[in-house]
Amino acid sequence: MPTLELIPLRDLQSCCAPLTRAPISQENAVSLAASLKALADPARLRILSMISAHADREACVCDLTEPLGLSQPTVSHHLRILVQSGFLEREKRGTWAFFRIADGAIDTVTELLGR
Repeated sequence: MPTLELIPLRDLQSCCAPLTRAPISQENAVSLAASLKALADPARLRILSMISAHADREACVCDLTEPLGLSQPTVSHHLRILVQSGFLEREKRGTWAFFRIADGAIDTVTELLGR
């Protein structure tokens, strides 16, 4: 079975017209679906919401595990998927990694869906 490569949202914006304005190609539909699949999980949606609402609009895993009620490895897994799909950016500071919403990531999704 072929695997789907996640194309970061910033790259999708340049290749895809909004869905309501022009038909999307098969290749772009597959790429967009793979990126949107990253959002199709309640824990990942909560992570995005929690990071967006957090002080300085960034958080580390330690800020998310207790409120989510998930283990550190599970939260890290969800964060990795959100980073790979372009929704989050990761910055390492010493032994900690901090995550923030990637500039324009949410706007890109709304633009592609045609608002």
